[in-house]
Amino acid sequence: MAKLQSLDPHTPMCAQFKEKTGPIVLANTFFVPKERTESFLALFRRQAEFMKAQPGFVSLQIHKGTANSQLLMNVAVWESTEALATAFGSPEFQRMAAEFPDDIVSYPHIFEQIDL
Repeated sequence: MAKLQSLDPHTPMCAQFKEKTGPIVLANTFFVPKERTESFLALFRRQAEFMKAQPGFVSLQIHKGTANSQLLMNVAVWESTEALATAFGSPEFQRMAAEFPDDIVSYPHIFEQIDL
């Protein structure tokens, strides 16, 4: 299973799931060794198809780092933290998440939009 790391050590993912808010953006940056990129993307596509069918899902994009970077970033919009937490906690999603190799590191964080 991929290692989960917090971008903000003062606000772990479990605390973010407890915040009742929405709409929200999940930004998840992954460190993926070069030799695992294709297999990672294949599994990510399966997860994306599952998530797209979940209540509260709005949109999803994945981006790759430039200049031969080993980073990939998922940006997903959800109606609420509750919807994301329900989808994330489902047994089917957890089974897929367990398929990621241990040398992949995931840095998920939930954000709210700020109107300027």
